[in-house]
Amino acid sequence: MPKQIVTSARAPTTGFTDPSTPSPLAQAIRAGDLLFVSGQGPLDPATREVVSPDIRAQTRQTLANLQSILAAAGLTLAQVVNMRVVLRNTEDFPAFNEAFRDFMAGEKVTRTCIGGTPHRKGVNVEIDCVATFV
Repeated sequence: MPKQIVTSARAPTTGFTDPSTPSPLAQAIRAGDLLFVSGQGPLDPATREVVSPDIRAQTRQTLANLQSILAAAGLTLAQVVNMRVVLRNTEDFPAFNEAFRDFMAGEKVTRTCIGGTPHRKGVNVEIDCVATFV
């Protein structure tokens, strides 16, 4: 099966290129029974602007963006097997983790969370994921 590009109009396309040019990234790619979702941030899908400086609000929006892309592929958070998280400020971890736990509503995934500097000003969290169709 060749790779399939998955796109959701309810999530922003990442890449942060000039709005007049297409992004070099896919929101997600299905390869066999796996879906690889590009890193999402706390951007409003309509405006592509950061929703809030608050880490809790940013976490919820980032996860909502991931959820929209999963839905475009016919999946839910229940099919996610792994997430990778980058926090601009590792001191935000407790508040991030609280918002993450609430959003996930008991759903379990494997996860790595590291400190780093997302490339866009104001973005304090970025999350990507891998989900399975089986």
